[in-house]
This record gives sequence, C-alpha cells and structure tokens, in this order.
Amino acid sequence: MIPECLVVEVGVRGDDCPLATATREVPVVVDARPPQLRADGYALLQFSAPADDRLADALDDDDRIRYLHRSRVDGRDNYRCLSKHPCVVHELVSVGLVVESLTYRAGDARIRGAVVGHDVLEGVMDRAGETVGVSLQRVYPLGDDDDHPVATRWDLTERQEAALRTAFEMGYFDVPRRTDAAAVAGALGISKSAFLERLRRAERTLAERMFG
Repeated sequence: MIPECLVVEVGVRGDDCPLATATREVPVVVDARPPQLRADGYALLQFSAPADDRLADALDDDDRIRYLHRSRVDGRDNYRCLSKHPCVVHELVSVGLVVESLTYRAGDARIRGAVVGHDVLEGVMDRAGETVGVSLQRVYPLGDDDDHPVATRWDLTERQEAALRTAFEMGYFDVPRRTDAAAVAGALGISKSAFLERLRRAERTLAERMFG
C-alpha cells in the first residue's frame, strides 16, 4: 500500500504537437483524453471542442494527422485521429505521471494528474525541468473529495463547470478583472449571453449547496 498519492498540475508552453498548433490558429479550448501511444509509433488522440469548422480544417491540413474523424453532439465536436508526432505528455507519463485531464488553449497545455509517492514526484519534476516549456504549477495531496469530478461533487453540468473553470483561469473573477465576459465566451466558443446564463446557473447551484 502506497503511503500517499499526490495531485500534480503541469503547464506546457511552446509545444509543437498538432493540438497545440491548432489552438494557436483557432481560438477554442480543446479538452483531450491522455494520448495512447501505439506499438507502431502513432498516438491515438481523442478530444472535444466547441463546434468550429476552422479547428477541423486546421487539423485536416496538418500532415501529422491521420484518419481524422469528427462527430457533433449538442454544439460540441468530438474528434478521434492518429498522430505521428510525439507529445510532451508522453515524457511525463514515462516517469510515472497518471494523466487525468489535458486542456489546450492558445497553443498552451494544462495537464492535471497524479503520482504515487514522493519518489515518483521527483522523477516527474526532473523530467519537467529537462523538457523545454514544461513547468510544475502545483502539487498537493490527493484527498477523498478529489476522487470525484468537480461537476459530480457540486451537482454542476459539464458545461457549467467548463464555464466556471475557463472564467477562473482567464481572470474573470480577479479584482480587478483581467478579462471580460465576451472574451471568456469566445474561448468557450459560445455567445456572451450563453456564457452568462451558464455562469449564473452554476453560481446558483454552488450557493444552494453552500447555504441550503
């Protein structure tokens, strides 16, 4: 039995993988599953983003992408494809990082995962230090509440959680604000009114959970 499991958040800046390249060209937020490295050297990519034909075109024009498939559900595009370009996340996985979430925005990536024990953490930190553009953002012990997704824990929908998370990361809740509602809505690929409605519903849900 391992004594401790740690949550690790890593930022990646300047990666040249297909998803990073595509989000530099198209202002959308891409939520990806951890890439699966196959025996033939290709990585299986599965990811989703707000519906935007420009993203599909950018990926389709990338010579490193093979067998791109897109399906649209409730205003979001779900993608599957193969990539022959190695991803930075593989470097961290190889030394013990268990990736739980992976988000691309404006060419940068945010990786959240877990490591089992401080020895593995040291290996991840060493590899992050050796890899250009990779920085360790946060480390903290995994608690019981962290075993459940935020949306499940607080009774939020996935869209409400995405609206809250994106607004927080872009500085919408900072004092003074570093961005406005229109910018956050653009990052989410939705209208300003749709963003504000999701935000109000999420805030009401959180208030109800806190104050009954």
